Amino acid sequence: MLKALCQSICLALPLAASAQPASVVFLNPGLSSETFWNSYSRFMQAAAQELGMTLRVQYTERSADQALTQARAILTAPQRPDYLIVVNEQYVAPEILRLSRGTGVKLLLVNNGLTASQERSILAQPDKFAAPLGTLTSNDEQAGFEMLHQMVARLPRGHGPVELLAFVGVKTTPASQLREQGMRRALADFPQVRLRQVVYGGWSRQRAYEQAQLLLQRYPNIGLVWSANDEMAFGAMQAFQEAGHTPGRDVLFGAVNSSPEALRARIDGRLSVLLGGHFTLGGWAMVMLHDDAQGLALNRDGLRVHTAPVMQVIDPAKARRWLKLLERDDYGVDFQRYSAEGRPASYQYPFLTSPVEY
Repeated sequence: MLKALCQSICLALPLAASAQPASVVFLNPGLSSETFWNSYSRFMQAAAQELGMTLRVQYTERSADQALTQARAILTAPQRPDYLIVVNEQYVAPEILRLSRGTGVKLLLVNNGLTASQERSILAQPDKFAAPLGTLTSNDEQAGFEMLHQMVARLPRGHGPVELLAFVGVKTTPASQLREQGMRRALADFPQVRLRQVVYGGWSRQRAYEQAQLLLQRYPNIGLVWSANDEMAFGAMQAFQEAGHTPGRDVLFGAVNSSPEALRARIDGRLSVLLGGHFTLGGWAMVMLHDDAQGLALNRDGLRVHTAPVMQVIDPAKARRWLKLLERDDYGVDFQRYSAEGRPASYQYPFLTSPVEY
């Protein structure tokens, strides 16, 4: 199943002969072998199939240069898609917006929107950059805040000062920055928590493992390990276990993502806190693009930038439920039900106002 997800594929439902399905290309910023970004593509493909759209996924293998090369090829091809979905990973979005100007391809940003300085620059130069159709991001800052709160809540009552290590992704990824900001905001609520160091693990298990080995020599009394994704959490966890620590007992780990490995670790207690659900953003983006293709503008509410509260706290019961849902290609979601088609003008997408329960 995962092998199929790693390839660029088109999925569409038959439409009337006179109607052309809306065509979408997604520049997936992850590795083609990466569990999170595979699940992200899988959810998008389920939405595309149900909504009668065509979707092609191209993996940029975490390379900004490759993302720009692929975007240039897509935007200069004789047959261009109606929509291009882009993640502002490593700040690639402005250049892709520049390349898209005059092509007729509409760009939607997901997961990582424009930074404030990027947005100002683009708005100031309308003759150079195309404006994005819209932006759909997740509640990353709140997730970083909630993770630390949940971790502290799991400390034994009356616990004294505790030392914290934090593993964040990369400096040039807005989602990573926001999760870190949330963690730092939560620190103000817990004067007993002493942040020893924040390190950039690059979303990588191996890199976090090597960093944690060194950090344990410097800070042997760490009690909390906050990680912006599951891969870094597992890398750090390996180093702590090799040093004689027991995850879930003398050191608590928190992470983001809902991979099968992370869900199982939440069930068995090695992960004391887990948040996930942002893999669904691409699917909700497909719903919005489907509606745009039907003449229902994304900014009907007057907004072009939307934040969806997709990130949820995953307790062991929900982890067991999500493991079962992973076996279904569509996660059991009826995407048509969320479309604005045939709804009153006041209709708001439910996924923009509250988490969708699975």
